[in-house]
Amino acid sequence: MDLVHNTVPRSSTPAVAPSWMDKVKSIAFTYPIAILALIGIIAGSVTMLFDSKTAHIVFAVVAVGCGAPLVWRNVAEMLKGRFYVDTIASLAIVGSVALGQYFAGSLVVLMQSGGQAIEDYGLRRANRSLDNLLRRAPSIAHRQEGKTVVDVAAAAVAVGDVLLIRPGDIIAADGIVLEGCGSVDEAALTGEPVPLPKTPGDHVYSGAVNLNGNFLIRAVNTALESKYELIVRMVQRAQGERAPINRLANEYTPLFTVVTLVVSGVAFLLTHDPIRALSVLVVATPCPLIIATPLAVLSAVNRAASANIIVKSGAAIEQAGRVQLIAFDKTGTLTSGQPALARVQVLDESFTSDDILALCAPVEMHSVHVLAESVVREAHNRGQAPEPASDIVEVPGKGIAGSVDGHRVAVGSSSFVQSQGFVVDEETAREAFAQASAGKMVAYAGVDGDIRAILLFEDSLRPEARAAISRLRDLGIRRIVLLTGDTVEAAGAIARQVGIEEYSANLLPDEKVSTVAKAAESSTIMMVGDGINDAPALATASVGVALGGHGAGIATDAADIVITVDNVERVADVIEIGRRMLQVARQGIFLGIGASLGLMIFASAGYIPPATGAILQEFLDLATILNALRAR
Repeated sequence: MDLVHNTVPRSSTPAVAPSWMDKVKSIAFTYPIAILALIGIIAGSVTMLFDSKTAHIVFAVVAVGCGAPLVWRNVAEMLKGRFYVDTIASLAIVGSVALGQYFAGSLVVLMQSGGQAIEDYGLRRANRSLDNLLRRAPSIAHRQEGKTVVDVAAAAVAVGDVLLIRPGDIIAADGIVLEGCGSVDEAALTGEPVPLPKTPGDHVYSGAVNLNGNFLIRAVNTALESKYELIVRMVQRAQGERAPINRLANEYTPLFTVVTLVVSGVAFLLTHDPIRALSVLVVATPCPLIIATPLAVLSAVNRAASANIIVKSGAAIEQAGRVQLIAFDKTGTLTSGQPALARVQVLDESFTSDDILALCAPVEMHSVHVLAESVVREAHNRGQAPEPASDIVEVPGKGIAGSVDGHRVAVGSSSFVQSQGFVVDEETAREAFAQASAGKMVAYAGVDGDIRAILLFEDSLRPEARAAISRLRDLGIRRIVLLTGDTVEAAGAIARQVGIEEYSANLLPDEKVSTVAKAAESSTIMMVGDGINDAPALATASVGVALGGHGAGIATDAADIVITVDNVERVADVIEIGRRMLQVARQGIFLGIGASLGLMIFASAGYIPPATGAILQEFLDLATILNALRAR
């Protein structure tokens, strides 16, 4: 691969972040009614301190000027046969204006328009995952053209092109290795942390990172048909298809609206007194219905934040309270994501485990493989000071050999150690196979021509994982499943340790998505993950939860809820907070409906004039607010 390298110029224009003024303008342009209502209420409240008449006018302008578009929009929806909580809100606005209760009308306008703004904000945050996916996507490919290598845009790669893959490169297209070797990190596709060796004939995939070694591949797909691009499209499709969740109050709105209109109409027909009919509308003002859910949601969101849980939308915490099925990713979610040396299984009685480490660690120090790092780390933990090694020979992803204190040492796979002249007998091979079947990662350790030990590695279980699953069981979660791209043996081992009975292994991102989508057809499903490969499934689930303890990433952007601490037990906290929110919100709604029905009866009988009804309604609003705050 002695090739001349030419490059094409790259754009160096830096992206300009929007200023705070630009953001304010954008919000004001998108939600003009909410912004104007907020400004008007603040101005009216300040004016009330020294001029109540002027303040009354300000509130009237807000109620009429900002309320009219909302009422008109609701009327248009009603003409289409759609009745939401906005229907009751429109009646409240009209009733408030008719009665001169402009301050109450202004608050209804703000709650109605501002609530929608908060929900939309959460959806926009979720869509940022697409931008981050695209930013990480490979943009440049090193294409061989004769005896030269030219940098071209990844989108320009065609099937059959020969590409040079260098250390640190993000592979631009799916392909087959033609020449050379390397060690590739496919965590972006499978979520598994162990680098995979790539030699001639092996497949490589777009989005994977080459850790070391140079090799040539022949593209078998264009960049637009690659596995990484498939992930981008899956996230986009899942987010586009996920319908917004109706607010909880909408479940009770149609019946309450009908009852309110019937009682008001009956009162007018029986008494021919429009004041009584108006009184019924005033006491039936749906502020409790409107207030109960948003305030309960905000309280729940604040409670979650105090537990280092970021909730992106009210719909997310509502869905969390309804969850019946939870699907967990394995690596980095239930496990630490950092494989460690679990045991040195000595095969030769003339050696101890310390002896094996003292010989292997000096050689492994010359490798960047994640398993080599764990060997060196274990030697350090045992207080060893490794001797210098020489004559190093490494095949990336396969193994490494060298000389230490007069001994020839090799550590790696069966094929590698045998290529270095070490003998792997049948009994040793059977033992290694048995350990691999039990979910361990295995490396042979050879000294002076013979295999002296087997090094067993495992991705350790998170210390709180068992407690997390146990808490979820106690909360009555109907099903808990494990979805992973790892082997069946590794998946089964982890599932048994944490107490999960159902698991699916060897899953690619699209297979995770189809599994989650199928489950979502009959259950409210929560997906919990932490890697790029989990992003499509997180976006597909009824509610996606990402462990973001190590910083922002694609998974945290695609998820509806992000746990910012490295603790999977917070998933149970999410469920508890969501359930309490639903309970408190329902209590507030039923309190509002029950009290309003009682007041409507008295108002229709003439015992409650409009002005008194407005005051009573304010007390009912206060009771609803205090109840909703209990969700915190």
